[in-house]
Amino acid sequence: MNERIRADFPILKDIIYMDSAATSLTPEPVLEAVLSYYREYNANVGRGVHRLSQVASQKYQNAHRKVAEFIGAKEGEVIFTKNTTEAINMVAYGLRWTKGDEIVTTLLEHHSNFLPWLRLKEKGVSLKIVKPSKSGIFDISDFEHAIGDRTKLVAVTQVSNVLGTISPIKEMAAICKETGGGNDTLFLVDGAQSVPHIPINVEELGCDFLAFSGHKMLGPTGTGVLWMRDPDGLEPTFFGGGMIETVSRDDYTLTGGYERFEAGTPHISGGIGLGRAVDYLNDVGMERIRVHEERLAKKLIEGLLGIEKVQVYGSTNLSERIGVVSFTVEGLHPHDIALMLDEASDILVRSGHHCCMPLMHYLGLDDGTVRASVYLYNTKEEVDTFLELVEGIAKVV
Repeated sequence: MNERIRADFPILKDIIYMDSAATSLTPEPVLEAVLSYYREYNANVGRGVHRLSQVASQKYQNAHRKVAEFIGAKEGEVIFTKNTTEAINMVAYGLRWTKGDEIVTTLLEHHSNFLPWLRLKEKGVSLKIVKPSKSGIFDISDFEHAIGDRTKLVAVTQVSNVLGTISPIKEMAAICKETGGGNDTLFLVDGAQSVPHIPINVEELGCDFLAFSGHKMLGPTGTGVLWMRDPDGLEPTFFGGGMIETVSRDDYTLTGGYERFEAGTPHISGGIGLGRAVDYLNDVGMERIRVHEERLAKKLIEGLLGIEKVQVYGSTNLSERIGVVSFTVEGLHPHDIALMLDEASDILVRSGHHCCMPLMHYLGLDDGTVRASVYLYNTKEEVDTFLELVEGIAKVV
């Protein structure tokens, strides 16, 4: 990626940022879009006929359209949330569950795509958990065995936030359509780590729900998205202003489109900022971003594998992973490594369990891992600096 892109992230003049899997940096054009709302047309949406409200409402609606087009969806199918977690919980508590229903998920999941389903056990819903290989790769036949007539929902992450491995989503979607005792099994995809990094089209994926976060794709924090194939198949989980057509003393009528799921005043500036982030990613090009990250991931993985006492986790096949790389150094706690990287060369990485404790226990990593994750603003020179320092750390153990 060129210097023009890096110029949009002035924070990079002081640091090497390799924690985009947690939260990406925010470019100047997105910040300008957010500030423009507060400076020029600060008003509520869908609630006024005056000029500021009309401008804000149109820009907020345009943001929904941009995000929908970004994932190959229609505007009314996209709901703005505060993050992936809220989006997944909206599905967990918006579907009607019956005692005996089953949910199939995996050991790769972030807690946000695990705890909501675990909690549904209180309603008599059972949970089946599919295990990947130690490198994070699934045998698709395991899903064929796990998904049956009682399976109401399958919930799977498209990309592991720990191992960076890509799940066979299209194949899983096909299995969901073939089962369910005459009714297709619903399929939810956690796209928090995929939508920011690889081109996504919901029609090609074949899922029923896609959840992702704006703060991982150059957008503001407190922004997220839930796409649903059939908005009528989900009940709203929040009720209040802005999501109704009529209200009487005894009854109410819900409005249509995304508004019925966005009760109350939304994160207006955040939604507009997310729309601008989508514009930014489109301008750069998602295919270009994918190729750039593959090159960095290759350099990162090969470099780490060549360092004695360093263990890399996940697949080394670049075609089945993104630039999220977890590793450990023999004899050192992951937090200590992260602090050394920060203090020695201003390199910022994540360390710990990455909100994936079941996976960490499965891999025998009680202390977790160090995770380096790259994005469009990272460079080969930064990876070289990172590898040189890790090698130095490993030598002094």
